[in-house]
Amino acid sequence: MVEIQSTLELKLQDILESMEGSGKVKVMLMTGEQQGIYQSEETEVKGVLIAAEGAADPVVVQKIQQAVMALFQIEAHKIKIIKMK
Repeated sequence: MVEIQSTLELKLQDILESMEGSGKVKVMLMTGEQQGIYQSEETEVKGVLIAAEGAADPVVVQKIQQAVMALFQIEAHKIKIIKMK
């Protein structure tokens, strides 16, 4: 589970850092496990915390938020984007 989470975090970090204006990015995902019909474990992203150098720009924040919403199918209030020092 931890390995999957860190892989997802790294992939998201790489994608977000490639966005114009985002600068350097760090990502933390809050996940939860679900048991399916066949007892298989799935990773469900329940919240995302992102620190980005470009977060002082509201346009960059909106683009990051929209990307995360599309990727993980989660609502905006489950995503927090902060300015990296």
